[in-house]
Amino acid sequence: MTALWTAKEAAGAVRGRSTQDWSASGVSIDSRSVVPGDLFVAIRGPNVNGHRFVGEALSKGAVAAMVESDWAGAQSEPDLSLLIVEDTMAGLNALARAARDRGSARIAAVTGSVGKTSTKDALAHALAAQGRTAATLGNLNNQWGLPLSLARMPARSDFGVFELGMNHPGELTPLSRLLRPDLAIITAVESVHLEFFDSEEAIADAKAEIFAGLVADGAALLNADNRHFDRLRRAALEAGAGRVLSFGETPDADYRLLAWSISGGGSRVEAAIDGQQVAFDIGAPGRHWAMIGVIVLGAAALLGADVARAADSLAAVRAPKGRGLHHRVALAGGAPLIVIDESYNASPASMRAAISVLGAMEPGPGGRRIAVLGDMLELGEDSGALHAALAADLEAQGVDLVFAAGPDMARLFEALPASMRGAHAAQSEGLTDPLMAAVGPGDIVTVKGSLGSRMAPLVDALRALADEDGNGGEMRSAASGRG
Repeated sequence: MTALWTAKEAAGAVRGRSTQDWSASGVSIDSRSVVPGDLFVAIRGPNVNGHRFVGEALSKGAVAAMVESDWAGAQSEPDLSLLIVEDTMAGLNALARAARDRGSARIAAVTGSVGKTSTKDALAHALAAQGRTAATLGNLNNQWGLPLSLARMPARSDFGVFELGMNHPGELTPLSRLLRPDLAIITAVESVHLEFFDSEEAIADAKAEIFAGLVADGAALLNADNRHFDRLRRAALEAGAGRVLSFGETPDADYRLLAWSISGGGSRVEAAIDGQQVAFDIGAPGRHWAMIGVIVLGAAALLGADVARAADSLAAVRAPKGRGLHHRVALAGGAPLIVIDESYNASPASMRAAISVLGAMEPGPGGRRIAVLGDMLELGEDSGALHAALAADLEAQGVDLVFAAGPDMARLFEALPASMRGAHAAQSEGLTDPLMAAVGPGDIVTVKGSLGSRMAPLVDALRALADEDGNGGEMRSAASGRG
C-alpha cells in the first residue's frame, strides 16, 4: 500500500525535522481516535494542548508525532518518533497545502446555510464510483477540520470534496485559500447564525468568502432560487471565477429540477443537466433531496465526471444519523411506528424541509403525523418570531400533534391550535413521558432540533418502544442537512 506520508515527504512539507524514518497511512489530531499507522499532530488548541497526549498516541500505534521544538527539547526520552516544527498548527496547514499541491485531483468546496453536509456526502459518493475520491469525514469543516481533511488526501486522488463551515465573518477566506477549489458550491443562504450577523445579506457575504481561493479558471455553482443569487454571482465574478453556473427550479437555471415525487423510501427526480433531460432516483424523500441530486449532477459535469454514471449512483445515497435517518419501530397490535431522526441540527429552512417530508408521508392505519421539535439556536433577537412562524407550515402539512422543547419553541407551541398541542417542556427530557404515552401504531414521528437542544435521546426512547419480538431497524431515509 502506498504511504500517505513518509517521514521525508512530511518533513519537507512542514520544513521540520524527523527523528526517525517512518511511513504514515493516516493523520490525526485527536489521540482518542488514533489508529496504528497515523501521524499524530499535537495541536495547541484553545482548551487542550495536544502535546499532553503524545505518549498516548504513540502507544496506540502512531508512527510519529508532530510536535513543537520547545516541547521536544524538554523531553528526556531520546528515541521518540517525532516530527519537530516550530508551530504544529502551521505545520498541519503546511501538510494540507502540500497535499493539495502534489496531486492533480479536481477539488470541490461546499458551503451553505443548509444542506452542505448532505450535499458533500452525496457528491463524494457519486464521484467515488468514478475515481479515487477524498472527502471531509463528518463535518470536519473548520480551521482544524479542513486542514486535517486535506492532509488526509492521497497523492493519487482523482477528486476531492470538502465541506467549509462558518458562523462568523472572515472564517471561510483562509479555508478557501488553503483548499484552492476548482469548484465552489453554495447550497443556500438562510437565516442561520443570525446571532453573529446583522442580516441575511451579511451571511451571504460571509458565504461568498468561499470564492477567495478559487483557482484561476474555477467555477461557482449557486442556488438560482435563493434571493441572494445575484449578490453571490457578483461576488464570484469579482473574486475571479471563470464561470458561474446555477441550479434550481427557475426556468433559467443551468441545472434545473423539473419534477420530483416520493417513490418508495426515496424520490424519483427529473432534471435538465446541460440541456439534456435526466431521470434518476435518490434514496431519500423530499424536495431538498431532489435538489441535492441536481447539485450533484451539475457538480459532476463541472468536475469532468460522467453525469449518467453519477445519476445512477444516487439511488444508493442514504442520510446519516441525526440528519433524517428513518427507523421502523415494531409495536404490538398494529402498524410500525416510523421515527425520523433529524436531531443533529436545525434552522428555519431545514425545519420547513423536514416538516414537508413529514407532510408528504402517509401514516399507517390509525396513525398520525407527529412533530417533536427543539429550539433552533443562534437565531438572534428574532428567534421567537422565527419559531412561531413554523405554526403555519405545520398546519399546512397536516401535522396532527406537536411536542415542543425549549423557551423559543414555547412561542411556536402558543401559536398552534389547541388541537395540535401535545406537550411543551423547558428541556427535551421533559417530553419523554408525555411523548411515550402519546405515540402508537401507525404514527410517523419527526424529531428535530439544534444539537444543543438535545433531541437525540428522544429518538432513542422512541426506538426503545419496540416490541420485544420486533426491531427498530433503519429504513431508507431523508435528511434536511445542517442548520
